Amino acid sequence: MARIAIVGVGAIGSVIAALLESIERHDLVLCTRRPLAYLNVETPEGRNNISYTNHTDPSQVEPVDWVIVATKTYDARGAGAWVKHLCKQGVPVAVIQNGVEHRERFAPYSPAELIVPVIIDCPAERRAPESVHQRGPVELFIQSDVLGRSFAALLQGSAAQITLTADFVSAAWRKLCVNSAGSISALLGKPAGVFWDVAIGDATLEVVRECVDVGRAVGAILDEDLPQKVLAQYRNYPVDLVNSLLADRLAGRSMETDARIGAIVRHGRQHNIPTPRNSLLLSLLEAI
Repeated sequence: MARIAIVGVGAIGSVIAALLESIERHDLVLCTRRPLAYLNVETPEGRNNISYTNHTDPSQVEPVDWVIVATKTYDARGAGAWVKHLCKQGVPVAVIQNGVEHRERFAPYSPAELIVPVIIDCPAERRAPESVHQRGPVELFIQSDVLGRSFAALLQGSAAQITLTADFVSAAWRKLCVNSAGSISALLGKPAGVFWDVAIGDATLEVVRECVDVGRAVGAILDEDLPQKVLAQYRNYPVDLVNSLLADRLAGRSMETDARIGAIVRHGRQHNIPTPRNSLLLSLLEAI
């Protein structure tokens, strides 16, 4: 049994809580800005009512064995206050976020060697502060080192599909390629059905190709047909599926443009790889 603090209880944080709850051997502490009276997660396996202790002040939390950060990337500073307090005694922190800069983002709050970067692939929507709908399976990609394997063991016995990889760089850039396509949906303000449009499909291929080129320059191993696979993935989603970037825009919240598109543009400049389409998407979304 482990005592686990989850910082950021949105769609992904709630899904992780449900996975840990399903094992029935962990003590969950949910760290939120506002009190959370209850939490229900509709999963493909059924409805899950989460049992937890809730805290809204980092100083109130007793020592834990693990910290899981599942906030949006733009909330890193707020999450950092929790991480800095909870990780005083050398507690490891799993960062489950978009992008390719997990350790860099939390280096001010925890030693880099205690940060476990995690990539997640799971369609989930937060319908209310206390209610989340998980619309598909959960797949996690974790670095195959000592701490990565230790974190994976926390979820052993859950419905999550876990891949331990020695090449986390490639896994992270592969997911970023998927996320780059989602920026088109966010810009248009339309769910996944928009990707069936032929012109939008062509534009999606070009956006993802730029991300592939930059990822390869960084050192990621990415398939030649990855752009086609990404487009097919979006076309296989329910037509009303809203990705997290679009969900934030529709709700009037900040968007993860820096982590999901800005990273492509930044790394492209560092490696002299042109990214005109992603640069345009970044400019337009930031203007919104």
